Amino acid sequence: MSSFVWMKVLESAPERYDRGIRILSRGRIGDIYERIADLAAAPGRRVLDIGCGTGGVAMACARRGARVTAIDIDAGMLEVARRRAAERGLDVTWRQASAAEIEDIFGEASLDAIVSCLAFSELSDDEQKYVLRAARSRLAPDGVIVVADEVTPEGLGGVFQRLTRLPVAAATYVLTQTTTRPVRNLVERMGAAGFTQVREERLWHGTFVIVQGGAPA
Repeated sequence: MSSFVWMKVLESAPERYDRGIRILSRGRIGDIYERIADLAAAPGRRVLDIGCGTGGVAMACARRGARVTAIDIDAGMLEVARRRAAERGLDVTWRQASAAEIEDIFGEASLDAIVSCLAFSELSDDEQKYVLRAARSRLAPDGVIVVADEVTPEGLGGVFQRLTRLPVAAATYVLTQTTTRPVRNLVERMGAAGFTQVREERLWHGTFVIVQGGAPA
């Protein structure tokens, strides 16, 4: 799972992104997209996908009848996502924007669900806190947020992951001048942002997490 730092390399070639992520996740990333959609999407629900990439989560939500807006800063990713959604007959609004812009784009309490997969690991700690606070203000009462990303396992698993991750992270930085990092304290940060009933689901030997929180009624 630590190989997800290679996302930054894959993003330089959006056409290969999906294939690369499937290989790096050993074919399991599609199950994550579907799990996120199960937790967040339903017919008519207004869903925002932050850092949508080539649209895997957004399209999974659209298949469940949700009204989806998906944002990403990478125009190439959005072009691939737009084409793939059209090929599948799925209606998604694609918009080039960063996570920091959601307060400017969406009104207060205008969304029923916010989702994000493998995007928080590209944000700094302060950016994560800001995005969570902004997300809380944009969710309607009883809305839900679902964030899935790489984490560091506890105990010896964490030590092993850090050791194996280091050369991959270094190579990624040489190639792209940036990298991702495992998210930390996401449950606590959701709570601090005002979300309730926050719970996490750890997967893949503790290296990946899906965290869900609710907006109070």
